[in-house]
Amino acid sequence: MENSKGKKQLPTLAFATLMLMTFGNLGTSMAFALQSSNMSRIFQTLGADPTKLGFFFILPPLAGMIVQPLVGYFSDRTWVPKIGRRLPYLIVGTIVALIVMILLPNSGSFGFKTSTALWFGAIAILFMDLSSNMSMQPFKMMISDMVNDEQKDEAWSWQTIWGNIGSVAADLFPFFLTFVGVSNVASKGEVPASVKVSFYLGAAILVVSSIFTIWKVDEYDPKTYAKYHGFSNDEQISENFITIIKKAPKVFWTLGLVQFFSWVAFQYLSTYGTGTVAQNIWHATNPASSGYQAGGNWFGVLSAVEVGVAIIWGLVLSRLNDKMRKPAYSFGLIIGAIGFWGLSVAPTKLLSLIAFIGIGIFWVTMNSIPFTILTNALDGKHDGTYMGLFNCWICLPQIVASIVSFGLFPLLGSSMPHMLDFAAVMLICAAAAVWVVKETSVEKGDID
Repeated sequence: MENSKGKKQLPTLAFATLMLMTFGNLGTSMAFALQSSNMSRIFQTLGADPTKLGFFFILPPLAGMIVQPLVGYFSDRTWVPKIGRRLPYLIVGTIVALIVMILLPNSGSFGFKTSTALWFGAIAILFMDLSSNMSMQPFKMMISDMVNDEQKDEAWSWQTIWGNIGSVAADLFPFFLTFVGVSNVASKGEVPASVKVSFYLGAAILVVSSIFTIWKVDEYDPKTYAKYHGFSNDEQISENFITIIKKAPKVFWTLGLVQFFSWVAFQYLSTYGTGTVAQNIWHATNPASSGYQAGGNWFGVLSAVEVGVAIIWGLVLSRLNDKMRKPAYSFGLIIGAIGFWGLSVAPTKLLSLIAFIGIGIFWVTMNSIPFTILTNALDGKHDGTYMGLFNCWICLPQIVASIVSFGLFPLLGSSMPHMLDFAAVMLICAAAAVWVVKETSVEKGDID
């Protein structure tokens, strides 16, 4: 496809290419889900004080804030013949993640004393965060690099769908393995075989799904990339981080405001959702009680419902056009707010399930539409850097929400349901902020 200088014009890709470009997110999401859902279990098994686990939960967003912008910045300046611009980082990240996913659940199996095992586990978690972030970022950047505006809603929706499938499968691995007879108990200081095998399966799927993308997706060489993005191949991309940030399109900042409110809300769902369900339906507040554990099991079922709804709604979002995008974005956040409020008051399983239908719509909306809006406004010169920096609007709210919760929780009567009410208010603010966003498209010649 010919293209005149200064005009961004990307070709239409085959549906199979979009699938291969996004399929690898299945394995990367599995790695993140296995880490987040089993981290407390692993470190408490190794002997960590349950009241001092917060440090480990701050590591993932901190790693994301550091690694993803760096991967974006340097991959914008990378070209490895016959491999590509983003794929080299995916390869390195996948290899390191594979090694760490094998080592992490075995932290207590090497004969270390408790303190050494905890340090070994902490270092393993750090490298898992770094490698998972390194392998995740290329999937985001390739959509910005290669997908035209007309196909981006579809591409980002499938990216989220594959990620949801990977996450729920990883969450269910230990339960399924225990059901088929794999031991769910172990000697003191060791992690059960059900958790170990879950990590091994996740590592294998991460490698296989990444191989599909690495083998089948051909990134544009520098000359072709420059032609499709409407600038000269001789132009040098030499700006530093500060200059790049100063030149960021306006939607980078306005979308950041929407993302901030959205991710604060989601962080509180992750933190207080299980306790809310146990309290409202089983009237249990003691984590050691059977009622609380039953609430935890039901929350896992609700999470699976969330994923199912997200997949279905993601197919709806994949068919959006320019006029529908912002209304759909705001609608998804408002429905999410209703879902959060509904969960905070739901006295029965059925009503909590209905609440999670709204939460599923919110989840896929939050993880697809803003990326379409952002990448439409990028000119191709610093797309990787901006995609990495935009991840800070996901990580920073999680850190802020965690810190603020120490004061907010007692202020709201130490009530987990009230924390979800607060999260619902955050989503209403996010839905209102959507209308501050002004969509632009470099491909269509819009000026920011």
